[in-house]
Parts: sequence; structure tokens; C-alpha cells
Amino acid sequence: MELPERLRTEGYRLTLQRQLVLQAVTELGHATPDDVFGWVRDRAEKVNLSTVYRALELLEHLGLVTHTHLGHGAPTYHPANVPEHVHLVCRDCGGVSEVEPAAVASMVETLEAQRGFRADVAHLTVFGSCAECTDAGR
Repeated sequence: MELPERLRTEGYRLTLQRQLVLQAVTELGHATPDDVFGWVRDRAEKVNLSTVYRALELLEHLGLVTHTHLGHGAPTYHPANVPEHVHLVCRDCGGVSEVEPAAVASMVETLEAQRGFRADVAHLTVFGSCAECTDAGR
């Protein structure tokens, strides 16, 4: 369901700010609220950061965006319609990449078998060093 329909179904109005926030998340991928704010502010000067936070919260409630934590800072947002993935964060260069959940399937299966724990791989972030940084000796 597209944004206008989804908003109307839930009793909300379609606003330029909401449209811009969704567009920013879609275009930026893994964007913090500050990243989204900067993108939106370049297109609509009078939008403030609290509006962006409220729009992100609403869009997540509507199932149009989702968030994850890639470190100790603010969450990052991406469109909810992208395939589920695990985040890989390089502690050296800060790069973020993605792998399919199959890459961690054995760990997920072991956790469930041994602990009865069901992992939410959509929120799984693995920290380490990317190949480029490892090769560079960082």
C-alpha cells in the first residue's frame, strides 16, 4: 500500500513533510534522523527536526519504514519493503554493508536449539573490520 492510501486508512493526512521524510529514507538508505533532516531541509527549509522524528515514528507505525541500531548513536532507518538483512559495520572506516539472513542461519539455529531464543535478524548488527580495512592493516 502506498503512502497516501496507508495514511488515509489510518486516519492521517498526507503532508509534504511526511512525503519528504519517506522519500529521504528511500533515497538515503540506513539514514539517521539527522541525515533525513538534512535531506528534507534542503528541499523544505521550514521543516524542523522534531517534525522529522514524528514523521519517522508515524511511518514506522504504519509499517513503511523500519529502524535498526548500528552503534551507540541514533537509530538508522530504511524502507520496510527491502528484503530482511543483517548489517555489517566496520569499526575502522564506519562502512555499513548487508548480508542475507542465510549468512547467520547456523548461529540463529544454534541459539534456538540450545537456548530457545528466537533471534530477530532484521535488527542484528555484526561489528568488525571490512575486507578493505583488514587488507590495509587497520
